[in-house]
Amino acid sequence: MTLPYLIRHLSEDDLISMRGLLAVYSDAFDDAETYSRAPADDDYIRRLLASPEIITVVAEIDGAVVGGLTAYVLRKFEQARSEIYLYDLAVAQAHRRRGIATALIQALKPLARQHGGWVIFVQADRHDPPAIALYEKLGVREDPLHFDIGLEV
Repeated sequence: MTLPYLIRHLSEDDLISMRGLLAVYSDAFDDAETYSRAPADDDYIRRLLASPEIITVVAEIDGAVVGGLTAYVLRKFEQARSEIYLYDLAVAQAHRRRGIATALIQALKPLARQHGGWVIFVQADRHDPPAIALYEKLGVREDPLHFDIGLEV
């Protein structure tokens, strides 16, 4: 069976697709301020896409980005391995409930292994039942606390 969408790992040459993914994030997270106020320049985006510490995967339909994820490779000291932090995952509203988010996570798994990953971890907001349901379907739930520590002096 052919999927109606293409899942692919972005490289430093995929600037247009990354900009498309940022637009999906902006809409899905309802956060135009963060994604539009002061967008990063092309060179910065290319450097991130080229980084071995960042994994970005998109879902496209007819060349248009309809979803994607960004994960960070966190190298560990206690063993020669990494944890993969799935930081952002979003699918455009019109394309949800089609298995795209699951396919994106499945595509991340072999990439995580290539980066020495032994586990992928992700956070979900308590007020986001669809995300919680997706992650419970794919993994084991833990209930840690998350704290943001400001950088003011």
